[in-house]
Amino acid sequence: MKQDMQHPSWRELDEIRRAGRESKWNTALDHQAQQKKLDKFLGCLIGGAAGDALGYPVEFWTEDMLHHTYGAKGISEYALRNGVAQISDDTQMTLFTANGLLFATTRGCLRGILGPYPSYVAEAYREWYKTQTANYPAAKRFISCWLLNVPELYARRAPGNTCLPALEEGGDGGIISPINHSKGCGGVMRVAPVGLYFGSSRMAGMAADLMAAEIAALTHGHPMGYIPAALLAHMVRLLAHSDAIALREAVLDGLEAMRQIFFWVEELPAFCRLIEKAVALADAGSDDLQAIHTLGAGWCGDEALAVAIYCALRHIDNFDAALRAAVNHSGDSDSTGAITGNLLGAHLGLSAIPEKYTQKLELLEVITELAEDLYYDCQLNEYKAATEPRDLAWEQKYVYAKPPRR
Repeated sequence: MKQDMQHPSWRELDEIRRAGRESKWNTALDHQAQQKKLDKFLGCLIGGAAGDALGYPVEFWTEDMLHHTYGAKGISEYALRNGVAQISDDTQMTLFTANGLLFATTRGCLRGILGPYPSYVAEAYREWYKTQTANYPAAKRFISCWLLNVPELYARRAPGNTCLPALEEGGDGGIISPINHSKGCGGVMRVAPVGLYFGSSRMAGMAADLMAAEIAALTHGHPMGYIPAALLAHMVRLLAHSDAIALREAVLDGLEAMRQIFFWVEELPAFCRLIEKAVALADAGSDDLQAIHTLGAGWCGDEALAVAIYCALRHIDNFDAALRAAVNHSGDSDSTGAITGNLLGAHLGLSAIPEKYTQKLELLEVITELAEDLYYDCQLNEYKAATEPRDLAWEQKYVYAKPPRR
């Protein structure tokens, strides 16, 4: 690519999309992150849902309200509703991201044809939109997501003001042809499955990062709406596929990748400085609330990721402390909590998440199932009939879009 500030063409980006593991579109750490870990896949998705569920009841709260209700340290346990810790649209859309990726791969395995992954995820998001605008079950002649058969997902949990209108228009935005100019955090908070799924594929590391950005750009057209998604996917990919890569290393490696992929973006230097500031504040052992005030409220994608990186690094060995720091502020508490949980869950694994975060977590079984499906992947092909229990369950979900028989 020419290193100028002109917007790249579709063809130029396609060089990255088609790149493999031996191409130049890999960082130094990409070659170290080749061994996926089930505990980390589970930790990433369940950890994200836990942070979401902890922060969701206090989203939109001021710090005075938090301290008045929960004391000086803020909320530290789930605020149950109807006996469960409810997830928000953040986790709902994360699950539909995973479902869309797996549906796409299964179609490719069984039919020998596969379009761009973002197009399948766009269809999954349009089906999530139905859960927000229709009653269960959504009437549709053809569906790609078995999640449409989960009644609990037909619940409006403060869906983003960008996502709903964008999906109403079709949800087919892109980096080259943005659907809007939104830089909200609704793009970054849902892409962790991209990092998990493509970490051990033949795809170049930066190709996976670009895919995460394109999936975010389906609904969020500003660079600060989709570049944070690319960086999150990069970090999740490295952390979930290696025990040797430190979180701090993953952050800095990801920034180098962002500089190579998105060199033309005017806002990129400021974004990198913000992420570097988050790292510096964590290194300095800063006060959590003061650090978050410095980084931003988290309503925008760049701020939400910066807050999450700070919280995860500041409390690198303490999942509980990281989540509490991530949600006890007057910003987008569920999103900063969810992204922090994604990051630290991918780093530490499910085994390091306190049991209180899995007890009463809404849709834990569904979240676990999708994490395992991302890990084990499709084993079907056009020449092999499904006979094993896992393959039969897979066929039920990702061919017929029905919940597995239990």
